[in-house]
Amino acid sequence: MAISFILVAALALIGGFVKVPYVSIGPGPTYDTLGEVDGQAVIEVDGTRTYPTSGQLRMTTVSINDEVTLFDALGKWVSGRYALAPRDEYFGPGQTQEDLERENKIMFQDSQSAAETAALRLLDKPVKVVVQEITRGAPADGVIQPGDRLWVVNGKNIAVQEDVREALKGTKPGQTVSVTFQHEDGPKKTADIKLGKASDFGTDDRQEGFMGLAPADRADVDFETTIHLEDVGGPSAGLIFALAIVDTLTPGEMEAGRTVAGTGAIDEKGNVKPIGGIPFKLIAAQEDGATAFLVPADNCAEAKSNTPDGLRLVKVETLAGAVEALEDLDAGRTPPSC
Repeated sequence: MAISFILVAALALIGGFVKVPYVSIGPGPTYDTLGEVDGQAVIEVDGTRTYPTSGQLRMTTVSINDEVTLFDALGKWVSGRYALAPRDEYFGPGQTQEDLERENKIMFQDSQSAAETAALRLLDKPVKVVVQEITRGAPADGVIQPGDRLWVVNGKNIAVQEDVREALKGTKPGQTVSVTFQHEDGPKKTADIKLGKASDFGTDDRQEGFMGLAPADRADVDFETTIHLEDVGGPSAGLIFALAIVDTLTPGEMEAGRTVAGTGAIDEKGNVKPIGGIPFKLIAAQEDGATAFLVPADNCAEAKSNTPDGLRLVKVETLAGAVEALEDLDAGRTPPSC
């Protein structure tokens, strides 16, 4: 009996305290992007007219837990609500939960910028082109900074980000081009940059010269849009943020009293991209009262095989398509479905 007791106690200690090399994945919280969190509006627009809404547009999340013991793993697996995956599928060598959360927050901030730009472009608001990042050691490094606005490259006026690559067509490595840019609210500056060879900096071996900057479209308006949401990471809220901005800045209500949830990364042009963890996001949405769920087209097959009862799947490929789908729901028409 004593030996049995010791064995049971040892197994209990191992099962309760020893971590396994797996992470648990399950439904995370959802947030109404048209509502408030802790008394603060999630989407705040200052400096222009906004319009009231009565429905909900809920962004969905996935919870990832790195602190999984043997007993935790068994319990979550039996529950059917969670999945287990090898830790190295989500964490790099030596990467901690804090490291992952930090990376996810950066992606979350980038998704907010893309969502705002996509929404305002859809509403025909003007955009500007800024430098999103600079390749270290590249010709532009030390001359132009991230965040600077680009006005002219090689004699071509820059109106959208594609203009930058177009301006460099026909150039060669070693050629010098003129770039006019602006740092924050300072004066415009013009500098000569000697182009390099793309392959020398680990990028594609293009024929034209290489500056080493990544341009991005950003809204160029006289009002400010702020997204207040802490402790959330990743890029998958972009679509719902963009829809909430569009709904806030236009008359009428796209969701008209309904609770609509969804997910999907978005780029500045409004293209909706696939994401991970959709089965868990569907569960969270249904539990929080959603009756329709906006699904990126490339996630449709997975979503269709994991749909909770009472949740209608709406397939979306672009922001404009998502707006049209919500208008279809409001008018009693049938939107695209998975």
